[in-house]
Amino acid sequence: MEIKRDLYLKKIISYMWDGQVKVITGIRRCGKSYLLHTIFRHYLLENGVPGNRILSYELDLARDIRYRNPLELANAVRTCVEGSSDPFYLFVDEIQMSDEVPNPYNPAGKRITFYDALNDLRSLPNLDIYVTGSNSRMLSGDILTEFRGRSDEIRVHPLSFAEYYAAVGGAKEDAFDNYAFFGGMPLILSRPDDTARMDYLKALFSEVYLKDIVERRKIQREDVLDATLDLLCSSVGSLTNPNNISNSLNARQKRTGENTVSGNTVKSYIGYLTDAYLFEECRRFDVKGKDYFNYPNKYYCDDLGLRNARLGFRQQEMTHIMENILYNDLRIRGCGVDIGIVYGTGKDKKGRSVQIAREIDFVAARGGKKTYIQSAWALETEEKAAAENRPLGLTGNSFPKMIVRHDIRKRWYDDNGVLNIGILDFLLDDSIV
Repeated sequence: MEIKRDLYLKKIISYMWDGQVKVITGIRRCGKSYLLHTIFRHYLLENGVPGNRILSYELDLARDIRYRNPLELANAVRTCVEGSSDPFYLFVDEIQMSDEVPNPYNPAGKRITFYDALNDLRSLPNLDIYVTGSNSRMLSGDILTEFRGRSDEIRVHPLSFAEYYAAVGGAKEDAFDNYAFFGGMPLILSRPDDTARMDYLKALFSEVYLKDIVERRKIQREDVLDATLDLLCSSVGSLTNPNNISNSLNARQKRTGENTVSGNTVKSYIGYLTDAYLFEECRRFDVKGKDYFNYPNKYYCDDLGLRNARLGFRQQEMTHIMENILYNDLRIRGCGVDIGIVYGTGKDKKGRSVQIAREIDFVAARGGKKTYIQSAWALETEEKAAAENRPLGLTGNSFPKMIVRHDIRKRWYDDNGVLNIGILDFLLDDSIV
């Protein structure tokens, strides 16, 4: 089955030969290698690039293990490219597998890393460099520092619903139900039945993601990592913070004294999970005050199938699942996403007027434009509709506002100019935001 990833292909094409290292990031098994080695490679071949000018190294495979040494990698590429006037393309897969090695000319000095190798290869005028990786701290943070503005990041996500539906077809409602349950990891589409899909997702968590985090981070308290992961999966769409999670773990597991889990430990473990692209943190933002709050925030899973697998496919709270799908889709569209906080007047228990903080599910920003979005599974009563609309009316600006709902099919605007749109309509129309 061919899966089109046109959004990412267009991004790659737009960055070709710009003198930068193209860094393709995202959770493992989300399709980065397929994008680079199949889709982009096919594009190059179709446009007349000979296959022998596309140099590929896959550092997670045994056949290329020697090239985890950055000096070996740099030497191999230079041997092929240097002295030629022909253009070459370099693909390096899972660059975070690269080792640090001693400097042969100064063994006691700074060790050689893949940053050094790629910086060296950037000096070749006839080489265009593309790398993939699955660790955000190494590839989004450090690489930007090391290359000092000489890299482009292309973040790849699991399949959006539009990509998923383009591949599976059929009734949209059925496709949405399956997507909400099994998520958008590309290999899901090749599994023959539901049992095989469940087994695949469970194995990804235990055999790929968790093993990778434990080994690379040298985790001492795997039980705490497991419990933190379970709580994050259970609380998608809910406000939380590391201290709340640590307090919950200590209470549930009756930990006392030296056996207690600190908020700092949980904070570190959450960082490891977000570095591996399993989760993204969504922060709260004061819409009028223009300030961010430190805590609490929300965490969304990059793929709901993985979240559901972790919880044994038991917790199916569709309000939170739909909210997570909507968040992921906004991020795929290239939006920066915050939780909006606005303040309105209300009454306390004694009848006094007080300022009450109200929440807008998402403030999506792209290219100077903002869109305020509420996610609502169903608005059966006027009271529920009023509750969703109230925060939107407190923003004090004219940016577009909408409520994305599961209980309607045809889009319409209310008297205040708020768009009500069905979730399927929203997910399949990339012009909305």
